[in-house]
Amino acid sequence: MLRAKRPFLASFLAFSLLFVGVVPMAHAFDPDSDRPGEIAMIADTLFARPILAAFTFAGLTIFTVSLPMSILGDNVDESAEKLVRAPARSTFVRCLGCTPAQHDFRQSEMATEKANR
Repeated sequence: MLRAKRPFLASFLAFSLLFVGVVPMAHAFDPDSDRPGEIAMIADTLFARPILAAFTFAGLTIFTVSLPMSILGDNVDESAEKLVRAPARSTFVRCLGCTPAQHDFRQSEMATEKANR
């Protein structure tokens, strides 16, 4: 049974690595670059978010294992930011199909609109 899973897992990982670059490429062809296109949203939903979720949970595991050393080194906040918070923000908070730069731009636009009200 383990042998049957290996080709599937290998092909899934190869397929994911090939198409994880689709999100930035989809923005390159979008004339209205401040909004993500439908291809970017589909690629983000099917490929980028599951991979980012896996990285978030892997980072949480690594953070938990390294927590005693982080406490002794007095850098718990830094390690939490790099290993858990940043991947979690990219996975769960970033707008669908947006690059991180587009997300930051949209957040600043919304903050400006809120301040003008």
